[in-house]
Amino acid sequence: MTTPATANAPEPVLQVRAVPGMARFDAAEWDACATSPETLGAGDETFNPFTCHAFLSALEEAGCVSRRTGWLPLHVRVEREGRLVGAAPCYLKSHSQGEYVFDHGWADAYERAGGSYYPKLQVSVPFTPVTGPRFLIAPGEDPDTAAAALVAGLRALRAETEASSIHVTFARAREAEQAEALGMLPRIDQQFHWENEGYAGFDDFLGALASRKRKAIKRERREALSQGITVEHKTGADITEADWDAFYEFYQDTSARKWGRPYLNRTFFSLIGARMPERILLVIAKNAGRPIAGAINFIGDTALYGRNWGCIEDHPFLHFEVCYYQAIDFAIARGLKRVEAGAQGEHKLARGYRPVPMHSAHDIADPALARAVADYLKRERSHVNAAIAEYAAMSPFRRTCEDASE
Repeated sequence: MTTPATANAPEPVLQVRAVPGMARFDAAEWDACATSPETLGAGDETFNPFTCHAFLSALEEAGCVSRRTGWLPLHVRVEREGRLVGAAPCYLKSHSQGEYVFDHGWADAYERAGGSYYPKLQVSVPFTPVTGPRFLIAPGEDPDTAAAALVAGLRALRAETEASSIHVTFARAREAEQAEALGMLPRIDQQFHWENEGYAGFDDFLGALASRKRKAIKRERREALSQGITVEHKTGADITEADWDAFYEFYQDTSARKWGRPYLNRTFFSLIGARMPERILLVIAKNAGRPIAGAINFIGDTALYGRNWGCIEDHPFLHFEVCYYQAIDFAIARGLKRVEAGAQGEHKLARGYRPVPMHSAHDIADPALARAVADYLKRERSHVNAAIAEYAAMSPFRRTCEDASE
């Protein structure tokens, strides 16, 4: 029975502060928030490898995120009487690189108008265009109360750091709804994901495709390996430092051609290899026993997340084989529900990947810029929704009782 004194006692006040790095969080308490039902809601995801303490702390310890790289960690921490209630992975940024939700046009317009767009606050996983938890809520806490405290803390941090804006990118749909209810501007984009419809094997998946698409994929797989190239899957203790050396060479080559410099350094790969090896799949292609290409994937409980790829020899369709078809093979074998193959890439559609929406939310301090961005986002949403519908209509899957035979 509750005593009158206890019944009349005020609810303990939530305290919100920014902390400079993952070292200020106990790994177990962070991961409990990242995987709680209050964070993940009713979706099928039970573990996201990119929001775990091991991944985020490796980025910091390797120096991939720091003031020098323009990703200064300022994670938001909500406590009640010293107990962690919620958290958000947050970075003070001096540029818009490595985000995959593009706001360069907003920055240019604001700078031309005499404003200072940088620094800004980015709530995301650096260099990782993968949907995952952004408002991490402790087990047993009210999700809406904790989300409101996190957004209030982000706004206070924005004022303290004189940042122009807050960007919560690749958020889960419910988090985007919470952010919008708290006055943030919603934004959508799209990616291509492969869905496992209970396939018994790759041939079973091919059988669901239209005949022309099925034949094209079979031809691509044959040609990719036609010169005696072999492909290996490595995970857990099977991944060696020599494998990381080879993969990093591939990654550097592709990064240099795409962005001018790699976002991730060699130390980072050793750290994640030591801390979360069972969550990593390396796909390595070899020519006469020599590694020539590879892709790194991260393994969730329900999804395989394709991330980085690279090669030092060019072979027709090898990219599709190593990144897409081998990922599908692995997902089917593991009973995973989907493969998320990263940002952009209309070419994924013809290979069985389907369009899905991505969500983000934005909070801009300057009212004039906020109004202009809100108007832009309204028009952009219409275009993105139309594009998703158009891509869905271009699906390679059989729509009728078309003969599945060759």
